[in-house]
Amino acid sequence: MHYTIDAPLALNQTILLPSSKSISNRVLVMNKLSQSTIKPENISDCDDTFVMQRALRDHAELTDIMGAGTAMRFLTAYYAVTEGRTILTGTDRMLHRPIDVLVDALRSLGANIKYMNEDGFPPLQIEGQILEGGEVSLQGDVSSQFTSALLMVGPVMKKGLTIHLTGKIVSRPYIDLTLHLMNIYGANVYWEDSKTLRVLPTGYKPCTFRVENDWSAASYWYEIVALSRDKDACIILPGLLENSIQGDAQVRKFFESLGVSTTLSQGNVVLRKTDPKESKLDWNLENVPDLAQTLVVSCAMLNRPFKFSGLENLKIKETDRLKALKTEMAKFGFMIKISGRDTLSWDGKRGKPVDKIAIDTYDDHRMAMAFAPCCMSLPHLKINNPEVVSKSYPKFWTDLRTAGFYLSDY
Repeated sequence: MHYTIDAPLALNQTILLPSSKSISNRVLVMNKLSQSTIKPENISDCDDTFVMQRALRDHAELTDIMGAGTAMRFLTAYYAVTEGRTILTGTDRMLHRPIDVLVDALRSLGANIKYMNEDGFPPLQIEGQILEGGEVSLQGDVSSQFTSALLMVGPVMKKGLTIHLTGKIVSRPYIDLTLHLMNIYGANVYWEDSKTLRVLPTGYKPCTFRVENDWSAASYWYEIVALSRDKDACIILPGLLENSIQGDAQVRKFFESLGVSTTLSQGNVVLRKTDPKESKLDWNLENVPDLAQTLVVSCAMLNRPFKFSGLENLKIKETDRLKALKTEMAKFGFMIKISGRDTLSWDGKRGKPVDKIAIDTYDDHRMAMAFAPCCMSLPHLKINNPEVVSKSYPKFWTDLRTAGFYLSDY
């Protein structure tokens, strides 16, 4: 599938965003471990959440989570503490995403996990059992999902769990999100100090819960408003909480510098064009790595030089997002520089774009959604394999049409 996208002249629409995938997938695990008969409300309808629901419901001997990285990490821990045998597998890309940090930690706690092919990578054979728990050390600079996966199964371990995080801690807001949700479900978990997490063996308690809408999805509408040529551009987003527990709610602050204001009106978040701030865009994004693609594309298209650090774990996402951004931005003439292992920058110089730009999406939902708003500046922008958005925001293209964008197959 391929789309050609053209932008509307005017932008004024209300968009109902999907619910948060990050919250949905965590709540589903906690709800299952609580043995609740109450279903959480407003669960995400994206692919990643679908495979989580199916896996938790069926606990099949062979569980294919396709390209859902969150599901791979969370289910590895869940199956390790739940009686039964499971082989956990996924797409070819998933089978090349390392999981040894999490597996080593679980094994040190007594889990029975074997690699089916290459050591350090899925597929995994997991023999679930009740674990004693105890203390474990875990690298904090690889993926916060490893930490969250361990935290969520800590309450059902006999002795609870103490996690000592080593090195720099990336995406801390996602760890705090996990702690917040665990406490809602009756667990007793807290930061003992800046690098130590303590989980008491309290188990979980059933409760009612409604998932809030997704601030990560909102980031693409911030980008659309920022790049729109309509000086009166306005997008209204219901269902977003002003005091959200989602780390990506910080998108508001970043886009203040890029000419988008955020106000709360009658329970809705309202985005409007405003004057950009002439600030230096030198930002550390280690706590909000999922905003990186949106911010890189937005800044370049607005001719705002930038330097974004803290992006090392983008290499182990759906694709190597550092290289993918560099490759696709070069099609527009933007020569993005990768420095060290975690920094992307652009000095403001631009070369000649290629003819008839077509964006490759690398089986990565955020590549498709971050680049789609470029049609505000480049008519007839082409997106290859646009269906990848189903991973987190299945109605993205429908919502673009609702807002007046014209999409056609090519």
